[in-house]
Amino acid sequence: VLLTQASLAERFSGAAVPRIRVDADAAGWAHRLETDPARGALTPEHLAYVIYTSGSTGRPKGVMNQHRTLVNRLAWGRRAWEIDAGEAVLCKTSLSFDGHVREIFLPLTAGGRVVLARPGGHRDPSYLLEVVAREGVTTVNLVPSLLQVLLDAPQVDELRGLRRVLCGGEALPGALLERFRAALPGVELHNLYGPSEAATAVTWPRCRAEAGRAAVPIGGPSANARVYVLDGAGEPVPVGVAGELYIGGVPVARGYLGRAALTAERFVPDAFGGEPGARLYRTGDVVRWLADGRLDFVGRGDAQVKVRGFRVEPGEIEGRLREHAGVREAVVLVREDVPGDRRLVAYCVADAAVQVDSLRAHLAERLPEYMVPAAYVRLDALPLTPSGKLDRRALPAPEGDAYVSREYEAPVNETEEALAEIWAEVLRVERVGRRDDFFDLGGHSLLAVQVVSRVRQALGVELPLGEVFARPVLQDLAQEVVDAQLAQFDPDEIAELAALLGEPAFA
Repeated sequence: VLLTQASLAERFSGAAVPRIRVDADAAGWAHRLETDPARGALTPEHLAYVIYTSGSTGRPKGVMNQHRTLVNRLAWGRRAWEIDAGEAVLCKTSLSFDGHVREIFLPLTAGGRVVLARPGGHRDPSYLLEVVAREGVTTVNLVPSLLQVLLDAPQVDELRGLRRVLCGGEALPGALLERFRAALPGVELHNLYGPSEAATAVTWPRCRAEAGRAAVPIGGPSANARVYVLDGAGEPVPVGVAGELYIGGVPVARGYLGRAALTAERFVPDAFGGEPGARLYRTGDVVRWLADGRLDFVGRGDAQVKVRGFRVEPGEIEGRLREHAGVREAVVLVREDVPGDRRLVAYCVADAAVQVDSLRAHLAERLPEYMVPAAYVRLDALPLTPSGKLDRRALPAPEGDAYVSREYEAPVNETEEALAEIWAEVLRVERVGRRDDFFDLGGHSLLAVQVVSRVRQALGVELPLGEVFARPVLQDLAQEVVDAQLAQFDPDEIAELAALLGEPAFA
């Protein structure tokens, strides 16, 4: 059965299965318990879902996860985190990502509540904090970069009612753990690790003090999971020696949908488990065993990177850039020229006529927002090493002309000047004109949060985060700030002041 909407139904007129318009055909499907199909033929090995991840060839990979994998993960999580019927878990993750599965089904398996955030609510820290407090949320899933933003928020005390925070998606900095423990001493913090190919949360520790560590260890295996650290020959390495992390046991996915060759490459025979037909998933992540039995995450063993919690393969972006008519060669990498500010930067060998805004628009039509690079550096040729390989260290840091900008037009009033100064500091650009676009200059959701915070401090205005997305051009956002400032005054006071000044009243 194909579930659709009345406005979209005609797009699927050729479908070979029945179509149900969920907004128009309720009489045909609601309260029809007698049509519930028999389940006798289903087994734990049937698929629960297929979820797509980034692909280096420009073709996303559909990961096939089975029911036994999902049930195992939920049953383990309920025990490990002591989830009970009194829980309320915040669901804020897009259903395009694995975290959504845990947020929906983990509380339901224990009789708890799911608190649904509004669409796009994950971008607004103030809103998330307000929902946590109002709804009595006990558990939230956060990537470290968003946790950092929430700890910076003035309303961070709203999180004190939490029981636990489940943190994953990228490395958890040791300094962030220390900040968390100081700000929320009664709240548990759990550091999770696990790719989509193993239904997430394969390893886990409850975080403890980690003095002097740049990143918090990712712990040991969860229930019915096995983890191995192997060298290039597939042999286990000693404690303290870095190697590639392999995952075995129940969490391992069936493979990639319709990608037999890629499945064989990444899901290899399990030489250690002893179960016929068992496989290990090669994560591509480099780790090492610590003396206390925990795993320490070292980094990626291939070109794949994490940016603001999203798994990105630069090769996919490079493939899309090469589709642009004026681009001959392209390289994409993550730069961290300022500590803590990781940005995707694209380097292109392109025709002189190709403009940055053209490249950004080309990618924005084909890729999700988090995969669109912040900066674009045009080169006459890519730098090479003496052996003819790409010399990544020779790629220059992006400068002002690497970002999309309009012809400079100076701010015209104090509000625009103040906002331009805030943008320049947050985006780390030399100057900002009144017609410049925040996102074209390299802005993203977490930097938008910083803008809102600085506007609050400098201009005394509580600017909703959504306004940065709705009005990304500086002059438009500045007008919104002015309107918000005026709204703080009583109309009668404004009229009285206007009369004293001999000006028409305004509000």
